Amino acid sequence: MRIAIVGPAHPYKGGGVAHTTELAHRLRDAGHDVLIESWRAQYPSFLYPGQQTVDTPDGAPFPNVLRDLDWRRPDGWVRAGRRLASADLVILVVLSPVQVPPYLGILYGLRRRTRVVALCHNVLPHERKPYDAPLMRALLRRVDGVLAHSEPQAALARGLGPAPVTVAEMAPHLPAALRGRGEAVRAAGNGASGGNGTSSEDGASNEDGTSSEGGATSGDGAAVANRLLFFGLVRPYKGLDLLIRALPEGVSLRVAGEFWGGLEETKALVAELGLTGRVELRPGYVADGEVPELFADVDALVLPYRSGTASQQVWLGHEQGVPVIASRVGTLGDHVTDGVDGLLVEPGSAEGLRAALSAFYRPGEPERLRAGVKAVDPAPYWASYLKALVRD
Repeated sequence: MRIAIVGPAHPYKGGGVAHTTELAHRLRDAGHDVLIESWRAQYPSFLYPGQQTVDTPDGAPFPNVLRDLDWRRPDGWVRAGRRLASADLVILVVLSPVQVPPYLGILYGLRRRTRVVALCHNVLPHERKPYDAPLMRALLRRVDGVLAHSEPQAALARGLGPAPVTVAEMAPHLPAALRGRGEAVRAAGNGASGGNGTSSEDGASNEDGTSSEGGATSGDGAAVANRLLFFGLVRPYKGLDLLIRALPEGVSLRVAGEFWGGLEETKALVAELGLTGRVELRPGYVADGEVPELFADVDALVLPYRSGTASQQVWLGHEQGVPVIASRVGTLGDHVTDGVDGLLVEPGSAEGLRAALSAFYRPGEPERLRAGVKAVDPAPYWASYLKALVRD
């Protein structure tokens, strides 16, 4: 089957790029002839305040990519549609409603000569604007099918258009550079470096389980750092402010990721709460090669999201060998086994999150949860995903 994926590819960055690229690789490996129709210019800068492109690709680039689309050139949208009309399937990767005008131009150029599926990472954004629903309604009324990553997202799609909606959980698409530790854990049967996938660190233990360096130690010598990690793109719905307010006494926090606004407000909140010495802010894009160092000396990844759909973050934390403390939103609650490889909390409450973090730091609990961490196996997820997406 000839398949065209219209979506972002390198030099763009982020989860959408990683997913689009991995999807292309998987479809090609399944025997399909695949093209990625990507962007010369994707978003106006005022709509995307972060760094849009990078020099080093996240993962292995796909070899068959055409970068001709430009949000400033509607004539190119229609031209792309005419060019893609020979495909058997066109997949429109929907990351934001602002992509809809170019996609409508592509659909006009296609003139219904091939099947079109809207692959919706989010049917509607977490932080919505008045034009989001009308734009998505215009798109979903003109496609032949919709792929959503959860039942709640599917319900949104059904309310916006008549196209049949298929649900498939978003498959793991972590770059290979971030999968090494998880694959080692899986190959060793949950046993690389001391039985829990962590490297050993020296540290004498006091009677209460704390080390003479100030951190608790596990039975295999791995030290508890009394440090948590918040990692990824920082937006209001992800609840960083809740985490800062919930930080237990004696525990520090590392925040690493690109801020979509709110950096100065975050600094002010940290200062207001007297946490300047305990909250480390590393604003900016984090390249794949820098990720393992961020996780090397933390006890857990914390995902205090107020809302959520599909996310790779739990899998990322587990691939790095750390437990995850997450809100019961979107797929976060599906990926964390509460009390086994992490803890789950109800969203939106700093008090509830503080209670969970305090419970996490009970003597022996960080080590016990770390020992329960296992890496995800992507193969079955991708088999189901491709089956849902491609109909011969």
